[in-house]
Amino acid sequence: MTTQAPELPIEVDSETGIWTTDALPMLYVPRHFFINNHMAIEEALGAEKYAEILYHAGYKSAWHWCEKEAELHGLEGVDIFEHYMKRLSQRGWGLFITEEIDLEKGTARVRLEHSAFVYQMGKVDRKVEYMFTGWFAGAMDQILGARGSDLRTVAVQTQSGAQQGHDHGLFVVTPA
Repeated sequence: MTTQAPELPIEVDSETGIWTTDALPMLYVPRHFFINNHMAIEEALGAEKYAEILYHAGYKSAWHWCEKEAELHGLEGVDIFEHYMKRLSQRGWGLFITEEIDLEKGTARVRLEHSAFVYQMGKVDRKVEYMFTGWFAGAMDQILGARGSDLRTVAVQTQSGAQQGHDHGLFVVTPA
């Protein structure tokens, strides 16, 4: 495990206590707190319904994030997608690796190693990182829209490190 601080600019407003990274306000909570809340909501709503809600919310949030970050850093195309994967990785969700991306086709494959969900929940033999799925389609669609493309995508989780026989998660983005 590295002890080097990540290249993640965090500013804390001394008057309000608001944390900001790049152009957006942030929250900082312990992993167990977030995942315990996540699991309680999943139990109350059911995993399928909760996944659907999170997909739409995550899609919208990823679109917004990519739009703001592209503007702030002057990024576009694959560079904004890679910046998003880097920032997600730096925030403790896990290590997100873009295995493939093709903006012309509207496709991508994202590998997730060291998932916070798997670390907290263990091998529960089901896909547990569905919260991230809408993030990839939202990021892809913002990038496509900024390029003037009408193509829109959908993302699915095809495997999880929480499933027996798998040591990482995998997400696939394809045209809707």
